[in-house]
Amino acid sequence: MADTKREIERKYEGSSVGEDTGLPDLTGVSGVSGVTDKGVAELDATYYDTPDQRLAAASLTLRRRTGGADAGWHLKLPVSEGVRDEIHAPLSDDVPRSLKGLVRSRVRDAELVPLVRLRSTRDIRHLVDADGALLAEVSLDRVRAERLSGGKGTAKWTELEVELADDGDPDLLDEVERKLREAGLNRSTSPSKLARALAETGGKKQHKTIVEQPPVTAGDHVLAYVRAQRDAIVELDPEVRREVEDSVHRMRVATRRMRSTFRSYGKVLDRAVTDPIADELKWLAGELGIDRDQEVLTERLTAAVGELPHRLVAGPVHDRLGTWTSARRGGSRDRLLAVLEGKRYLDLLSGLDTLLAEPPLRKAATDDPGKVLAKAVRKDLAKVSALVEQALDLPPGTDRDHAMHEARKKAKRTRYAAESAAPALGKPAETLVKSMKSLQSLLGEHQDSVMARDALGELAEQAHAAGESSFTYGVLYGREEQRAAAVEAQLPDEWEAVESRAAV
Repeated sequence: MADTKREIERKYEGSSVGEDTGLPDLTGVSGVSGVTDKGVAELDATYYDTPDQRLAAASLTLRRRTGGADAGWHLKLPVSEGVRDEIHAPLSDDVPRSLKGLVRSRVRDAELVPLVRLRSTRDIRHLVDADGALLAEVSLDRVRAERLSGGKGTAKWTELEVELADDGDPDLLDEVERKLREAGLNRSTSPSKLARALAETGGKKQHKTIVEQPPVTAGDHVLAYVRAQRDAIVELDPEVRREVEDSVHRMRVATRRMRSTFRSYGKVLDRAVTDPIADELKWLAGELGIDRDQEVLTERLTAAVGELPHRLVAGPVHDRLGTWTSARRGGSRDRLLAVLEGKRYLDLLSGLDTLLAEPPLRKAATDDPGKVLAKAVRKDLAKVSALVEQALDLPPGTDRDHAMHEARKKAKRTRYAAESAAPALGKPAETLVKSMKSLQSLLGEHQDSVMARDALGELAEQAHAAGESSFTYGVLYGREEQRAAAVEAQLPDEWEAVESRAAV
């Protein structure tokens, strides 16, 4: 069973930190009332990676460590500079399955092998407040590194580490740093012990570091956007597995952005190559979306029932809604994890890697991005325009609902096309992104109302068949009709505002 800890720390080095030098005096740091000696720990950690160092390239570290208070397996995922999520698993001989899953999107089918061994003598101090509560842990680490694969070198160094206590005030780290600078220490130039060990133990690094160049051509801009979505999918994979809030939705959005880009920029990337990948992205989005759309609909209906006066709630409405929701659930967490571990998903990730490494560029890819990208965005916007005008010309009803739904999908596609073009087109594209987002939100509210009315009709039929009152569902249906009518009344002004700003 793995558990997660948010780690906020800073590392320091300098001539005043040496083999024979103790910890600097940190008394007098604002907010610190005492410094407690916690003794010395002997730590022995073996770091694992693929032979071509895919984890190190992504600033991930996976280690098995003995000694100290938290012996076991540790996986560290970067959050921001100096901040990482450290995921713990119990000590075992082999890499725990739970941690293997969290690095699957990086590792794929490659083997995880021992890469570096670090043995550290850690001198530990606790900075505490007036009540004796822990504020931060300061440790002086004397490190000996040994390369286990990809080289044969050794290295040793001494560094100082300051780790903020759980729920601690990050400002304390600034106060401590001022004191350390006075003692002649500076921030370490290496982001982690592993990074320093790899740099100092020699051996040819197998993983190729790709230096991103500023986009120049139309193809450069489109590929940069596609690459960002590929990276988002890979980076969100462990968050989805850990059930981090909104991670499933964000991964789904990344798949949609990429599919939209393939369709919008068919003059840049050959659709004979991208269409099969788009089909797989659609499959993945569908797997990610199982139960999510149902959850959103259920939340809407539950909130609507909650807003009704008690006298308008007739019969076991909440129970009926719960039964209906349970019957419509089609997925499970186990199913999603199986998808993320499955060959089809891993093949999709590999296919995206291949696409970016060997992009199927067409002639327009080498042309001026200002012309190529603008033309594609205008083409998408024209489709939105035609659908909105069609919806406005239709009377309220199923045909108008369908036209508004199609306009919403095209608005989303236009938004993504403008997002990818924004670095080249500047403010006009950025303005269009905002306009399409606003239009998409308005049309999305309308579509949600359509879906809610369909659901309420189904619920009313089930209630009637069970001998229950269907009155409340009728009330809610009428309210949803009013919401949809309000959106339809607002659409002409919204579209007029979009047209006045759309000048890509």
